[in-house]
Amino acid sequence: MIVVGGGLGGLGAAFSLSRQGLAVRLLESAPAFGEVGAGIQLAPNCTRILDDYGLLDEARSLGVLPDAMVMRDAVDGAELTRLDLRHLEERYGYPYLVVHRSDLHGLLLRACGRAGVELVNDARVTSYENTGGGARVTLASGAAHEAGMVIAADGLHSAARGLFVDDRPVSSAYVAYRGTVPAEQPRVRNTDLGEVVVYVGPHCHFVHYGLRGGEMLNQVAVFESPKALAGQDDWGTPDELDAAFAGTCDAVREGLPFMWRGKWWRMFDRNPISRWVHGRIALLGDSAHPPLQYIAQGAVMAVEDGWVLGEHVGLHRAGDGTVDWTAALAAYEAVRAEHCRRVQTTSRAWGELWHLDGLAREQRNALLRARDTYDYSFTDWLYGPTALTPDQEPDMFTPVPLDSAAVGGAALAGGAA
Repeated sequence: MIVVGGGLGGLGAAFSLSRQGLAVRLLESAPAFGEVGAGIQLAPNCTRILDDYGLLDEARSLGVLPDAMVMRDAVDGAELTRLDLRHLEERYGYPYLVVHRSDLHGLLLRACGRAGVELVNDARVTSYENTGGGARVTLASGAAHEAGMVIAADGLHSAARGLFVDDRPVSSAYVAYRGTVPAEQPRVRNTDLGEVVVYVGPHCHFVHYGLRGGEMLNQVAVFESPKALAGQDDWGTPDELDAAFAGTCDAVREGLPFMWRGKWWRMFDRNPISRWVHGRIALLGDSAHPPLQYIAQGAVMAVEDGWVLGEHVGLHRAGDGTVDWTAALAAYEAVRAEHCRRVQTTSRAWGELWHLDGLAREQRNALLRARDTYDYSFTDWLYGPTALTPDQEPDMFTPVPLDSAAVGGAALAGGAA
């Protein structure tokens, strides 16, 4: 079979399917395998899968197991709420891990190599089509590859997605800057690397946490671009970065000089779709469900996709090794499309909550301060075992309306909105 795309989703799927005894060829458009970016957060629903793959110990050695996740107000720096990540590990059975994106990518790449996945570079797929006995992909070079099954893990700008829906990426008008700070810098020495911290502010937020055993501090600065809102093409520029965070607290503003100012990431997602399978071609990862990043589940969902698909291949594989692809793909689509729709829509809503201003910001802060540290009503639907069938999918949380907050210090019942 063929997997298109050598990112985290494609590598994870290739490894998962190779575990089921399938011969897998992975086609990557770049001349060499690699991953850009900095830190990535892996919640227990992902580390559980890494453990099943036999890769969790290596991931632990490459990353950091933080003690807490803390949310602060970006304007005054005050703590709003926190998760005890050690207690969270006890609840879900697996840790919350932060790791450099390139380290996770390298881990999966090595695993694929050991599993015998055929890794092919300089192979940019431009078209997909079903054939009588499977599917075919055509490369920019004109060469073609055929297999009994093709998994399109080709990202936000997927060439395969056009088989399913005529849509375009949706701009959020937000842009992200990233950067890392070496451990010897005073900013790192004065920072608790055992915490994942997010500062939420009006139309902006700032995240930092330790990486590579505390060798560096990973930082992400995200803000809404006035130029994007005005329809200008040149948006998200460094001058907008500085202006967006001008009113934030010292702890945030002191991190801005360490951001990489020559590259920024405009934030797009796509509207959820329910159909991921077209004959012997299936979408996986961002080609199916690119989310905004606010609940840190983009790469996690892609890894889950590959694991679920592999499990259903195993369940629908006959003794002679043949796979009932129709049944396996139907089962994959039935459970993953709805779960990922939930994540995509929740990510959008969570981003809106982070970036509130005025009275709504005060109401949000009051609700978050009232939340008990050990209230898991907003994470149980996400961090538990990955569902293999729709009936295993847990119920969603119940939102708390902002206007239920008694601003001014009154005690509130319930959790964060």
